Parts: sequence; C-alpha cells; structure tokens
Amino acid sequence: MKYIVTAEDVHRLAAEGERELMVREHTVITDAALDAASLLGVRIVEGSTFSTAAPEPLAPAARPGARGLPEPVLTGLTRNRTATTHTAPTLTQTAPTRTQSAPAPAPTRIEGLPDYSTLHTKLLIGGEWVDATRGETVPTVDPATNQVIAEVAAAQAEDVDRAVRAARGAFPAWRDLDPDKRARILLRVAEIIEAEQERLARIESHDVGKPIREAALVDLPACWDPWRFFQGLVRAIDGRVLALPKHSFDYVRKEPMGVVGMIIPWNFPLHIACRKGSSALAAGNTVVLKAPELAPLTCLELGRICLEAGMPPGVFNVVPGLGEVAGAALAEHPDVNKIAFTGSTVTGRSVMRAGAGTIKRVSLELGGKSPSIVFADADLNRAVIGSVFGIYLAQGEVCSAGSRVLVERPVYDEFVARFADKARKIRVGMPHRWDTQLGALINERQCERVYEYVEIGKAEGATVVHGGVRPVDPELAAGNFIEPTIFADVTNNMKIAQEEIFGPVVVIIPFEGEEEGVHLANDVRYGLAAGVWTRDTGKAHRVAHALEAGSIWVNHYSAYPSEAPFGGYKESGTGHDLGLESLAEYLETKNVHVDIGLEAFDWYAGN
Repeated sequence: MKYIVTAEDVHRLAAEGERELMVREHTVITDAALDAASLLGVRIVEGSTFSTAAPEPLAPAARPGARGLPEPVLTGLTRNRTATTHTAPTLTQTAPTRTQSAPAPAPTRIEGLPDYSTLHTKLLIGGEWVDATRGETVPTVDPATNQVIAEVAAAQAEDVDRAVRAARGAFPAWRDLDPDKRARILLRVAEIIEAEQERLARIESHDVGKPIREAALVDLPACWDPWRFFQGLVRAIDGRVLALPKHSFDYVRKEPMGVVGMIIPWNFPLHIACRKGSSALAAGNTVVLKAPELAPLTCLELGRICLEAGMPPGVFNVVPGLGEVAGAALAEHPDVNKIAFTGSTVTGRSVMRAGAGTIKRVSLELGGKSPSIVFADADLNRAVIGSVFGIYLAQGEVCSAGSRVLVERPVYDEFVARFADKARKIRVGMPHRWDTQLGALINERQCERVYEYVEIGKAEGATVVHGGVRPVDPELAAGNFIEPTIFADVTNNMKIAQEEIFGPVVVIIPFEGEEEGVHLANDVRYGLAAGVWTRDTGKAHRVAHALEAGSIWVNHYSAYPSEAPFGGYKESGTGHDLGLESLAEYLETKNVHVDIGLEAFDWYAGN
C-alpha cells in the first residue's frame, strides 16, 4: 500500500508549529506538497510518520519577499488552519502520482516573463486544440509595453456551436459519473493549479498587467481553493422527502442543468473561471468558457489542466474570442441551458436580453462603486491599510473595489493625510518584477478612460491629493500606467463618486454620523460590496444590516473565502459565485410525487 502526502497535510503541520515531516517507506509526496514544504520551511525526511516540534509554534507564513502586503490579503483569500491539539498529518490512501524524496528549493521571489513557446493559443473543443473555423485570431497584448504577446484563435459562431455540441455530447456521461470519481477529478485540478503556481502567476501577470507577487500570493490560492471546496460538495448534493399523507411519497431531486456557458472578464480571468467552473462541474454540468479577448491565456491553461486531471473530452471547452461574436453566440445558443457572466453592467444587460429568447437561466456579477465606511472610533491605522488595499489591488480594476471611502468628519483630515502618505509609497513598476506593487491597466483605451475621469473630477471641483499622472520612470513610458490617485473634497453626487472608473482612483467623502454614512453608502445604483470600520460591535452589525450590498466586510476589506457567497444587489447583478449558493445556481429542482395508496380516485366516476 502506498500513501500520499498532500499540500494540505503540509499546511496543517506548519500551523501546528512543526518544522519536519518524517515519512514512512513507500510514501508518495505530490508536487504541490513539495512546493508547500519549501514555501513554509517544512523539511521532509525519511523515517516514521511522526514529526518534530519546533521550539515556538509558527503560523503559516507568506512566501518570502512578500513585504508590504497587508495581513488581510493572505488571511482573507485562503483559509488558515490552526489546531488546538497535536496530531500527526493525515496520510490518505490513494493512487500514487510521482514519488520524490525531498523538495527542490523554491525561489524566494517569482520574477520574469513566461516562456512564449509553451503558451496555448488555440480553441479547446471536445478535448482537441483547434484553430478557429476560418483561421481568425485576436492579439493578446502586454499591458506594460503594448507589445503583442501572441495571436490567439478567435472563436466564431460556428466554433461556439461546435463547442456547445461537444459539451452536450459529454453531458450524459459526466452527469452520471460516480460522484466520488467526479470529486477526485476536481481535486486533481486543484492539485495541478497549486503545483503550477509560479508558471501560472507569470502568465497571468504578463497577460493582465498585474504585479506578479499579487498574482502568485493573492490570485493563485483563490484559484485552487474553489476546486477543493466544491469537490467536497459533489458527494453532498441531496434532495428531501416531503411530509404528505401516508398514501403519497413525494421527494425533491437536485439535478444538473446541462450545458453552462460562461463569459468572464479580463481582470481575474483564471480566478473567475475557477470559481464558476468548479461549481458548475461539481453540480454535474458541462461547460463552454468564453475566455476574455484581452487576457485569454490562463483560461486556455485551465483547459489543459482539466484534461490533464482526467476530465473527459467535451466536459470543459474554452473558446476565446470577441464578446460581440463568441460571447453573443454563446448567450443566444438554443442548446445552452445557463449563462454565468461577470463583467460590466452595460454588457450584463445585453447578456440578459440575449438569453431571453430561449428563457435561459442567467446569473450576473456586474459592476460596483463600493463604499468603505470609516467611523471616528475605528482603528485608523487598520482602516487606512485596508482601504488602500481595497482600492489599489489589481490597479483598482476590481468590480468590488472600495473606490468610495466615506470618513466620519472628526477624523477626515487625519485619515486623508495617512491614506495619502501610504499611497505615495506604493511602488508602480513593471508587472513581472517582484517588488512592483501597482502594475499596468489592461489596455490603452482603459488607461485613457481613467485619465478622462481624473479630468472630470478636477472639473467638478474635487482636489487631487496625489496621483492622476503618469509615473516618471522612463521604463514605464510605453505602458498603461498611472500613479495611485486620491480625490478629496468630493461630494457623493459627483460623477467620480457615482460612476465606476475601474482604475486606481479613490474618492474620500466626509460624513456626519451613522445615519448619513449609511445613506451616502447606499446612494448609488450599485450594491456589490462594502467595508465597515469601527470598534463598536453593535454599530458594525447595525450598519451591515442597513447596507444595500451583497458582501460586507467589517474591519477588513476584500476577502473571498470559497465558503462565502459573492453576489450583488441592485445593478450589481443577480445570483452568486462561491458558497453553497453558487452550487444551487447550477442545479435544477425536480419534484417526484408517487401515489403509493391501494385505491384509485376516479374523478369521473358515475358518468
């Protein structure tokens, strides 16, 4: 019998303060476990199944070199496991992968560009890499230089139809696959993503323009974790039996919908594909993923990973292409049962209209203008750290970014000064460098749009406290860069306070008292997320209950654990990603009523 040590075993060991893992003969150590051991400083040695405790217990640490990232980044996006009693790591009996005796040294910093020769650029349909029907391509461009990375196949309506037919053909077998086997495949996807953390971080950083340490430490853990979460739910999908008279047997079944079309954005392409795809596949559906034309590369890598994990051909298909072509064809296709969309509110309306023709199920995660509300009794330093992270993560190209910071009047001036001091120290630079903290906006048009909003804010009478200009570093001249930007003296009716800018631009607005703070927070057409900063527990709950938003973070900002549903109010969308609610988004409900009585009722008796 062989045993396997997983990355979760290593994380659990490190959380208990252990620095050595002694493994028995015939133990298999996964690549992901080796990476985790190197990352956390756990030494793997041959011997018994017991480990040696370190003198002082240590919590799981960030990858060396991750200085400057506030604590909420690492604790909010992934689950930290802490143990109250000392236990040896669990060794799960399963099929082996590859046996290694010791971990290879892992770099303390991830830097550099991906190897272009290894990138996938074709459509993935029915398990095969194919060109678009007429050979159409769309360039994917490096946001930091505006140079072409690769020409990627651009799916046309015929290609989308082929992908849908492949997904429809694969659906019955995937739906009927033993839940245990389906769960094992999803878990294997998580393992491969975790093992390829550095490679995928390089690709994501280069294609999207975000700092590579952000891609590695924030995005990638949030990519593999949903697969782990939803694989555990595959075997927990259940129905219920209804309490009806004794001559009736009535039960409710949950069943997969069929083919799910997914249209995702360019800001977190791998993460959003993972959090939607893992849920839909766990429910037993097959998927056609329309990858974003501006950043398709990691979605194509996910397609490869799914095949390598043992997913049958046609279960997960990837069709990059233009939204108005491939996206529209997917939303309108009569054999697609559901559309899951993340993107702008404007495009979300178009997706709803396109799905109406065939009465598709549609879930939408759309735009936001989310408030971060700082009360006078808050821990001001903590509020500044969290609010800075809330707006400048991913260059502010985040639907739930805390782009409106509402500050109670008594601490307003001090907060603005502290916020500006911290923002000035953010290092703007080339995304592939580990020390970079703010990267490039996705393309030239988006960069121009952000600068246009800076001018609008000035014209409206707001004060630019910092930023709003290009960095002086000549290396950044060809890219889509802007200094982190702060507006003060803002009123909530200004365009810069009401419209989604989707860039590293924050407006800081004063308010007087709890009632006005809640009113200003709700006084927008969006309702995706909000932050609340206060030491008063009662106030925190009152405000959280009064806010019209789907996710409320108290004394931190921007956390997305896989267990927690994420979705919006008002024009921020319908439906949810993540959590049990997400699984329900991909299941149909069927009622079965059986008459088990001995007598038949004849309504027309006596005729």
